[in-house]
Amino acid sequence: MAMWNPWRGCHKYSEGCKFCYIHKGDAKRGMDTGDIVKLSSFDAPVRKTKKGEYKMKPGQTVYVCFSTDFFIEEADEWRRECWKMMRERPDLQFLFLTKRIERFWDCIPSDWGDGYENVTIGCTVENQARADERLSFFGTLPIRHRNIICQPLIERIDIEKYLDGVELVVVGGESDRNARPLHYDWVLALREQCVNRGVHFEFRQCGTHFIKDGREYTLNVRELGSQARKAGIDC
Repeated sequence: MAMWNPWRGCHKYSEGCKFCYIHKGDAKRGMDTGDIVKLSSFDAPVRKTKKGEYKMKPGQTVYVCFSTDFFIEEADEWRRECWKMMRERPDLQFLFLTKRIERFWDCIPSDWGDGYENVTIGCTVENQARADERLSFFGTLPIRHRNIICQPLIERIDIEKYLDGVELVVVGGESDRNARPLHYDWVLALREQCVNRGVHFEFRQCGTHFIKDGREYTLNVRELGSQARKAGIDC
């Protein structure tokens, strides 16, 4: 696994962004998350050693822009070069998430065709309104590898009719002392939808406030992932 952040900075975009950890972390460091800035790691996938070998080893999944959005408008002038680097590295699998899937046609390269074999796009949704809005469009797009990310999940949602061609659904709760609670019943309902359609499912993390069998639990950040894994419901 590798990380590639060609730029930093983002804007809160929809209901799921309310307690965004990036904004909270930047505020603690006195940084303005609204400043979209190109980073020194911009060309990380194609950097080479003195021997002429790529520093980013082949065969990895590369997580792209996990502190921002790959489709954010301010990065339009840089994105073309990013696509070029992805084409140069077919030995890597690039994965990025977006809440801005409606910008797809404005952001893809001219040679996209039916999609790049080494690119996975994850569409993020947090409630039923966003699921209906984004996934109805997401399902029409030429993408070879597509995931749906229901994180932070802030209400029960039904996405079964949008699962055609989806490889993975990831579910997780919200992390903040004021976070909206995650109900385990919502998680199980999404799992059942995935089982019905033969789609892989992953319970990524609980929420800070997690409700199971009518009882509310308050969890530390470090416990969110481990408690989700203990449920043993990934499939």
